[in-house]
Amino acid sequence: MRDAVIFDMDGLLLDTERLSLTTYQEACERFQTDYDQDLYYSLIGCNMRRIEQVLSGALTGVPFQAFMTHWRTRYHEEAVEKPVPLKTGVLPFLTYLEKQQIPCAVATSTALDKATRKLTNAGIIGYFKTFATGDQVRNSKPDPEIYLLAAERLGFKPETCLALEDSDNGVRAAHAANMTVFQIPDLVPPSDAVKSLGHRIIPSLTEVETLFKS
Repeated sequence: MRDAVIFDMDGLLLDTERLSLTTYQEACERFQTDYDQDLYYSLIGCNMRRIEQVLSGALTGVPFQAFMTHWRTRYHEEAVEKPVPLKTGVLPFLTYLEKQQIPCAVATSTALDKATRKLTNAGIIGYFKTFATGDQVRNSKPDPEIYLLAAERLGFKPETCLALEDSDNGVRAAHAANMTVFQIPDLVPPSDAVKSLGHRIIPSLTEVETLFKS
């Protein structure tokens, strides 16, 4: 289908988005601030720099740095220090791509040290040729920079790559990079605005593997 495949990580390869949500809600409760679902959902797919920019203006009346430290610490304990389950279809699809000699990369808003630890804990880091991470780019998703970097490191033109994403911010980034995009939604269904981009929306990576084989 495409010459190379670029994967998002959280919510696409690893079942981490629920841990992020739960620990964020814990922080809201601890610091006695209301949980705003729309605000939280707008952060999914963004790197930490962008998340802090948004939350610093939105979380009024709370000690912001203490809030962020608590959230980051709890998330690290649950999603980085401990192995996280793979999403449906991940391992069979990665094994198939390896057998077909189709190179793979990860384009994640997570910083490199945490991303590699998560993927190592999950036992799948060896399937990826290269990584583009949130601390290696200036602009967060939905900017295309991280996908352009991943394609460059793979040695392929963006238009020859398939990007796999769960979040709207990630889809916008890959689409702006001129890649073929498949969205496998996790916590949040695609918005009408993102649906209008015309990309394919698929239930799981199992179905993506079936498309490759057909």
